[in-house]
Amino acid sequence: MPPGLVVVDKPDGMTSHDVVARVRRIMGTRKVGHAGTLDPMATGVLVLGIERATKLLGHLALDTKAYLATISLGSATTTDDAQGDVLSTAPVDAVADEAIAAGIRALTGHIQQVPSAVSAVKVDGKRAYARVRAGEEVALAPRPVEVSRFDLLMARRGPESIELDVMVECSSGTYVRALARDLGAALGVGGHLAALRRTRVGPFDLRVVTTLEKLADAPGLSLPLNEAVDAAFPRRDVDDRSAAALLRGQRLPAAGIAGTYGVFDPAGRAIALAVDEGQVSRSLVVLVTA
Repeated sequence: MPPGLVVVDKPDGMTSHDVVARVRRIMGTRKVGHAGTLDPMATGVLVLGIERATKLLGHLALDTKAYLATISLGSATTTDDAQGDVLSTAPVDAVADEAIAAGIRALTGHIQQVPSAVSAVKVDGKRAYARVRAGEEVALAPRPVEVSRFDLLMARRGPESIELDVMVECSSGTYVRALARDLGAALGVGGHLAALRRTRVGPFDLRVVTTLEKLADAPGLSLPLNEAVDAAFPRRDVDDRSAAALLRGQRLPAAGIAGTYGVFDPAGRAIALAVDEGQVSRSLVVLVTA
């Protein structure tokens, strides 16, 4: 199996690990991983690496993401989403449109966010959700995230809840269900995430996804390794001598490129991911053998 990426439209009810297991069987290889976990209730873009392309995943997971979500105001839950038990309810008839808009604005930009208690954040080496399931009380520290876009698309008022359809673009590590929780708390009525669909991970969006059913019928890559690196990272082309030096572990002169970039040899092969450190370039991931 050649290396590359498969971009799947994850269905509702499956864990990200379930999708990986299914794709391993379809593609006939154990070397499959994913970039950025989606909860079972969430659907949408899940980027999978095949063979050597698994080395890209940790760097892709750090990229920005986009979501379409539905937030339900009027009740808070143990998991900050619709799968949890209801903790509290409150009437929503007095919640004004202006207050909702102000609450959304307050959660846009560079903010401090407390992850959900059932998130995958580690507490003393153990996942927070595992501690919650074991009956422990978990208090997570706030951390900086960036919500570059938080747009209200539609509001539907019912007798017991207000449903908000929103679009969110955010940095890695941002929890959309925490946005729902915090918006509901700020409005004094509680809130939770009712539905979530991820529409983009870095440069990969719904236009390039396949379904598990289509993949099973016609196994294949969404993008071969070289195209995947070129699509996801800035590009640096080097000559044969520099390529050989990089593959021997030597450092090259800095490229003047911000962040992680792909290094390509004269044959157009993606040979490494690298980053500038001062006046030199250091390889982060080597993608081919020397």
